[in-house]
Amino acid sequence: MKLKVVLEPSDEGGCTVYVPGLPGCISEGDTRDEAFRNIREAIELFLEPLDSKHVETRT
Repeated sequence: MKLKVVLEPSDEGGCTVYVPGLPGCISEGDTRDEAFRNIREAIELFLEPLDSKHVETRT
């Protein structure tokens, strides 16, 4: 699955990153690399309940 990720400089320093297609899926990091690592984890956590619901409906 490909998702658009938006990275913006944070007013407090570092970066804020979010996924427009997943409302509320947002993270941050002190560096771009850290922000991207953090958003990957946030995406996984955001989608996890959807995966478990999909599995439940198939069984």
